[in-house]
Amino acid sequence: MTKTYPNIIDGARDEAGAGFDVINPSTGAVAGRALGANAEALDRAAAAARKAFPGWAATPWADRQAACNKIAALIGENAEELATLLSTEQGKPLNGVGARFEIGGCQAWTGYTASLTLEPEILQDNEEGRVELHHVPIGVVGAITPWNWPVLIGIWHIIPTILAGNCVIIKPSENTPLSTLRLVEIMQEALPPGVVQALASEGDLGPLMTAHPGIDKISFTGSIPTGSRVMASAAKDIKRVTLELGGNDPGIVLPDVDPAAIAEGLFWGCFINNGQTCAALKRLYVHEDVHDAVVEALAGVAKAMPMGDGLDESSIVGPIQNRDQYNIVKDFVQDALDKGARLVTGGVPTGNDLFFPTTILTGVEPGMKLHDLEQFGPAIGVTKWRDEDAVIALANDDKCGLGASVWSGDADRARKLADRISAGSVWINKHGMIQPNAPFGGVRQSGIGVQFGTAGLRECTNVKTIIR
Repeated sequence: MTKTYPNIIDGARDEAGAGFDVINPSTGAVAGRALGANAEALDRAAAAARKAFPGWAATPWADRQAACNKIAALIGENAEELATLLSTEQGKPLNGVGARFEIGGCQAWTGYTASLTLEPEILQDNEEGRVELHHVPIGVVGAITPWNWPVLIGIWHIIPTILAGNCVIIKPSENTPLSTLRLVEIMQEALPPGVVQALASEGDLGPLMTAHPGIDKISFTGSIPTGSRVMASAAKDIKRVTLELGGNDPGIVLPDVDPAAIAEGLFWGCFINNGQTCAALKRLYVHEDVHDAVVEALAGVAKAMPMGDGLDESSIVGPIQNRDQYNIVKDFVQDALDKGARLVTGGVPTGNDLFFPTTILTGVEPGMKLHDLEQFGPAIGVTKWRDEDAVIALANDDKCGLGASVWSGDADRARKLADRISAGSVWINKHGMIQPNAPFGGVRQSGIGVQFGTAGLRECTNVKTIIR
């Protein structure tokens, strides 16, 4: 019998709403059902959050830290259930850098974030007066999250926000709502009613949230076009926004690398979560002296990674999560081949399932979709380069600026090159390795604001200056 996962409103399971099926991308079967929330449900959630906010904001910081630590423990206690549910609806394997990894990351990220504090800053204290800077809660935050890392990104939105004294209403993607609904249900054991609520929807709940007068800030992770609409809607009543949007991350491989030594790191940089990651490596520039050896080593790693049903313990790579994204990747690969790129491994699939072979192409150049746009899937284009100034210019010539990487046997040379790359994060000899103590955000159209660490925590607050 198919299990239904209700919305969580005011600390309780809310059984109202028409159900909709969530599909397992590995099998095409129904993974479970979610109950769609409408405008009336959002009104109730916003009212509950506004009622809970004064008490939660007044709760001592240490007590809010304790609640977050309890959430970390609850995630650990329910880790296998959450990982299985996540794998079933998202498709990522239980093993490898998959569902168990994601849920373990949720627990660790929550525990680290719970250790953070925001102490008042004394800007002046002399005979002319005292000036204090305080970081105070914003109010009710609407969080809109995507389908690629649904639980971990949900944690990134929820935990710093409630630690800072706010209340959260989270809307997960309609493709992967079940694990987030269950996560928020589990959280209720650690929190007062109304502090964290979850609403699923197939329809227009996102726009209703961005326009709702009872919501003070929107935090959004997703595509650039949707982020633009979120920002425009939020601007109508001057809501605060934090936006983590798309990335078309470049990776530059210098001629002094050991191809075999960097091959696995390059693989995971490109294909973590089957390439369905904003900060995955999307454009790979390899110096002509090592181009063929690097491509050969990378292809060897790709061919050795077993692909299959996410619940199969032997799988390391799973399917693309949904048909729309599958079709985008297929179109990008075919476009590159039609324009002269050469296939190394993988290719354009002909089956009807969502399994897309890990695909590597060489000879990918500007003007091809696989180079110019974010593929968000298991295909990477390799571009050969000779001149350092030219490849830096090419790497920076993009509307996005989320992440980038430099690969070299000379750390000093790599560091100097990193300074010339325009991106929110630049990694050396790795890619996409975000961590909870390092602020993460993009430049240009990759977003506004940052997440993680104390800098990310400040994004969940307003500044209040007291002068006497």
